[in-house]
Amino acid sequence: MNYSSLKIGLFIPCYVDQFYPQVGIATLELLEKLGCRVTFPTNQTCCGQPMANSGFEHLARPCDNLFFDLFSDCDYVVSPSGSCVLHIKEHLKADNRADESKVLRKRVYELVEFLTDILKIEHIEAEFPYRVGLHQGCHGQRGLHLSQMSELNAAPFSKPVFLLKQVKGLELIDLDRTDECCGFGGTFCVSEEAVSVKMGKDRVADHIRHNAEYITGSDMSCLMHLGGILKRSNSNVQIKHIAEILNSAVKKQIPVPIA
Repeated sequence: MNYSSLKIGLFIPCYVDQFYPQVGIATLELLEKLGCRVTFPTNQTCCGQPMANSGFEHLARPCDNLFFDLFSDCDYVVSPSGSCVLHIKEHLKADNRADESKVLRKRVYELVEFLTDILKIEHIEAEFPYRVGLHQGCHGQRGLHLSQMSELNAAPFSKPVFLLKQVKGLELIDLDRTDECCGFGGTFCVSEEAVSVKMGKDRVADHIRHNAEYITGSDMSCLMHLGGILKRSNSNVQIKHIAEILNSAVKKQIPVPIA
């Protein structure tokens, strides 16, 4: 199948749109460089996850309805946020369209899994000459299975690592605790601020201890939390979404495989 003939809907989380628009732009540019035909509905808004996580799922129904109306005609929906994607995959239910919502849920993908599982990218002409630590967010790892969980006696794998190891000059550092939560947890960081900050400081310390110059990941909410802690401690370590690394490094359009 030639994916350039398919309609790819780009869903950008509200916090990315407001605080990190460069991540949304990098995602769009990367997908287009890889041969995708991307559409971006300009009146999209929050996926509804904050309300649902706070016990007010009924208040998120308008978000479900809008998401369905905007993206139901897309062949795939792609987003640079594991937490938002997992919420949509598990909870999207538009009014009077329960069966159609289930169909749409299966077409929603986080960016990394879309690159590896759907486009099946095997090579990226990329360059990012820095020491990089990978933060594997809980929603992406345990919900979307972007990487293996250390508590399981199973073969290790990591889709973000697979992509990052193709980037020329990028030195991926080893961490002491490869899949520990950063403490952000959406509304958890509001209701349990002290615990959240302590967990975040522990994660930052692991990266700094191994001389990371950048911390990357596939969920900007985690990186936002870690970035705030780095900034307040006057650290030189920077955060950068994996889409930014891959997009800034792609030198030319890579042929999309024919299935």
